Amino acid sequence: MEITLGYLRIVRSMNISTTNLDGVLIVEPEIYEDNRGFLLETFVLEAYEEKFGVDVKFVQDNLSRTLKNHLRGMHFQKNFPQGKLIYSAHGSVYDVVVDIRKESSSFGKWIDVTLSSENRKQIWMPPGLAHGFIVTSEYADLVYKFTDYYHQEDQGCLLWNDPEVGIDWPAENPILSERDKEGLLLKDL
Repeated sequence: MEITLGYLRIVRSMNISTTNLDGVLIVEPEIYEDNRGFLLETFVLEAYEEKFGVDVKFVQDNLSRTLKNHLRGMHFQKNFPQGKLIYSAHGSVYDVVVDIRKESSSFGKWIDVTLSSENRKQIWMPPGLAHGFIVTSEYADLVYKFTDYYHQEDQGCLLWNDPEVGIDWPAENPILSERDKEGLLLKDL
């Protein structure tokens, strides 16, 4: 589809990469730049439905700010799993997704991607996965779009350094919350 806005012609195109996790996609929106700055479409429903086969309805958006060397994760919702579209509005993170869906062919596997305000990459993860990241810039602002509402009583946490999963984090001693220090092993989920 092509849209013309004055001088600017927007063609809804995105580069998409599949991953070794069932249903997880890396999305690179096209960026339109000129001497004033840039424009990019961070989400277009018809592109997800038509190009990527993703039937999605977002119900909640969040913005989180996290400081350098802080690790958040590996978080998930137990009974109300959330699909998530995530990107960095400012800064850079080493982002990780672990498949904790027992029926999945990619159960126990993980992927990583750098999400930054420079590369503008996004990650789409369907419901049922654990997610975490560590900030590699001075701070990072991540934008989340969720397919279900957050339920505090339903939160779960996979241990960030579970040896069975074997995530190769870029920091040996990240700063963690008490909750994240006490995450469960994959075998105990």
